[in-house]
Amino acid sequence: MDGFEALADPTRRKIIELVATGPRPAGEIARHFSVSRPAISQHLNILSASEILEVEPRGRQRIYSLNKDALEGPLDWLEAQRQRWNAALDRLESEMKKEG
Repeated sequence: MDGFEALADPTRRKIIELVATGPRPAGEIARHFSVSRPAISQHLNILSASEILEVEPRGRQRIYSLNKDALEGPLDWLEAQRQRWNAALDRLESEMKKEG
């Protein structure tokens, strides 16, 4: 699964927001949600497989931290789209000023 697919789910986005504040164990992440721990585990696995989260085993715990580099691809794409739309809107505004 690529970064965009991983980011498509609101639960995974909330997990990213939690982990962005600092590394957290899986149990602590799961406490923030009303869904089952196995469901959160599946979300964590998806985020790890897409390399958005890094996992560090510490004894019986798995500590999750954000891999900011993995978000660069989606962020770069979004920025390119923002620039494209801004340019198109600037051209439209310019044409509207010519007519008005």
